[in-house]
Amino acid sequence: MADTSPVSLARQLLAILGRDRKRLLRIDDYLHGRHDDPYMPAMADEEYRLLAKRAISNWTPLLINTPAQTRYVDGYRAGDDSGQGSATNLSSPQWEHWQRSRLDARQTAIYKGALAYGHSFTLTERVKGAVLTKGLSALRTAALYEDPANDDTPYAALSVTAWPYSESAGTARMWDGTHEYAVSFLSLDDEEGVKLAAGKRHGASECPVTRFAASVDLEGRTVGVVEPMVPLQNRINQTIFDLLLAQSYGSTKVRTVTGMAPPVQRDPETGEVVYDEQGNPIPLPINHNAKRFLFAEDPDVKFGSLDETPLGGFIDSIDMSIRHLSAVAQVPPHHLLGQIANLSAEALQAAETALSRKIQEFRTLFGEAWERVFRFAAELGGAAGVDDFKGEVIWRDMEQRSLAQAADALGKLREQLGIPAKGLWKRVPNVTQTELDEWDDLADEEDSVGQLATALTRATPQTDATADEVPAAA
Repeated sequence: MADTSPVSLARQLLAILGRDRKRLLRIDDYLHGRHDDPYMPAMADEEYRLLAKRAISNWTPLLINTPAQTRYVDGYRAGDDSGQGSATNLSSPQWEHWQRSRLDARQTAIYKGALAYGHSFTLTERVKGAVLTKGLSALRTAALYEDPANDDTPYAALSVTAWPYSESAGTARMWDGTHEYAVSFLSLDDEEGVKLAAGKRHGASECPVTRFAASVDLEGRTVGVVEPMVPLQNRINQTIFDLLLAQSYGSTKVRTVTGMAPPVQRDPETGEVVYDEQGNPIPLPINHNAKRFLFAEDPDVKFGSLDETPLGGFIDSIDMSIRHLSAVAQVPPHHLLGQIANLSAEALQAAETALSRKIQEFRTLFGEAWERVFRFAAELGGAAGVDDFKGEVIWRDMEQRSLAQAADALGKLREQLGIPAKGLWKRVPNVTQTELDEWDDLADEEDSVGQLATALTRATPQTDATADEVPAAA
């Protein structure tokens, strides 16, 4: 039977961090532009190495930012007994928890961490009487699951708060289904150096850590968008390095001359030729540049030139590699190359199709994670919604459409299909949950005023106006 004691769980979680650390640090290096050097000769000089540094062209942040910037949670629709969603309002416990945790701004870091490393985590806990949720880095956090491919709730999780330094031990926090433990450790692979303090109850029925995974296979493995792109990123860097070499050493014409001896150094007193240690005359440097030209009196001297190296092939190769990167990462080429001229609306929409599918997949995965966070926060806060498995996260519509086009389309849906106007509000471009709640209140006020006016009209008797008879003058 497996050992499930807190100390054993802490050792397993630290071992997971140690096992994955090299891979995650390599991903982190590529994310921040610390790439492998392009291939160069073993005896390369400093000029070669400088060009190798300049050849690094970091595309990985764009592969993460493009899908991450299309996901913003704007609200949470709680499920009612009939299974129908009720619109989020500003006073709901779920949304109060979201705003109190400042997740409007902090949610992006959670998404980018999951996309970069394959997974990130959140911790929901009670802090000074308030229930708050914060993000946890994959470089510092590990979780154990009984079924890592299908379970949403970890059996236990650990997050490092300080790494070991010099003779000081590292510290971490660990959570299981009922307790939280303070952990100290000497290194990630030193099982004997792991120490635990007495645990304290965290107040929930499950482990308070939630995993946000960009992709989980049936083996429970998570893969982000950076790791599969490393070979393509290296190919781009190598091609740019070759381009810089050709540009630095072979992109200009080389002038040649034969049959002409360069001037040599002479002794200023005797006028005799000065020789080096091997007995060869020491030539004088020639100040030759684009503003100067050479001429010779000897008719046997011949001038010529060597053609420059064409750079078009290198540029085409870079363009092709970026397009391969675009296809594999499901990011439209115009997002990477900036080429959007002469694209019709239909062509632009077709180019965005793969990215839209990818974004929808991420929204589904991350939406399920946020729903667990909301249920967990309701349990810790003693509010309704602990068992609300019908609720759903409301994502902001980030599709760029003109207001005129949207108004025309929504008007047709209202007139031709009879969809209630309130049901179409959330499809207005760039509308926020706060604006929707304000519109809902204003609509209720207008409806109340209209009902009052109708009631007063019906209560007032309608009489035909008759003119007073005026006696005629005698």
